[in-house]
Parts: sequence; C-alpha cells; structure tokens
Amino acid sequence: QVQLVESGGGLVQAGGSLRLSCAASGIIFSINNMGWYRQAPGKQREYVAVVFSSGSTNYADSVKGRFTISRDNAKNTVYLQMNSLKPEDTAVYFCNAYNSLRNYWGQGTQVTVSS
Repeated sequence: QVQLVESGGGLVQAGGSLRLSCAASGIIFSINNMGWYRQAPGKQREYVAVVFSSGSTNYADSVKGRFTISRDNAKNTVYLQMNSLKPEDTAVYFCNAYNSLRNYWGQGTQVTVSS
C-alpha cells in the first residue's frame, strides 16, 4: 500500500520559515519524481516544485528563490524548505510522487502565514 505522509505545516508570521517533509512508503522512492503542490481556499491546486529522480529541480515562478525542494533517497523522504513566507503562500500543501506508470498523492498539510 502506497502512503505519502506530509508533516511540518503550521502557523507562521510573514517573513518566517517552515520545512515540510513527506515520508513515502510502498513505492520504490528513488525512481519516482517527487513534487509539492498547494491548494488555497477557493482555488485550484497548483504546482509548487519538483525534484526529479535524477536530482534536478524545478520551481513555480511564485516560489523561486524562496523555496527549496530536496530529497533523501535513504530516508524515502522529500522536503520543502520555505523561507520568506508570504500570506499568499497560505494553502494546504500536498506531496506528489509520480513515474511513467503511477501518480500518488498525500493527504496534505496546512500552512498558514499571518500578515
């Protein structure tokens, strides 16, 4: 059974930092591309960042320079370091794992940034 379990969300003031983690089980972690998405109230889910199985990364323009995605294949975990947080970063953040055959989602973790 595949599980993606996010943690590390919470309430932070604007300008602060949070580090999200996503622990994966039931998949061959190293061959999967791992991403983060977010969904704010009343909005569609949007892409945030991805770290490919190769280790290369990509970011949405809205978070570039502020967020850093990384992965630890030994721990089957992907991280999202979020710095200089803004109120518009408030959303539920979802972990995503995908390869050429499958696409998996976690349950999400709430991030709230107060102004």
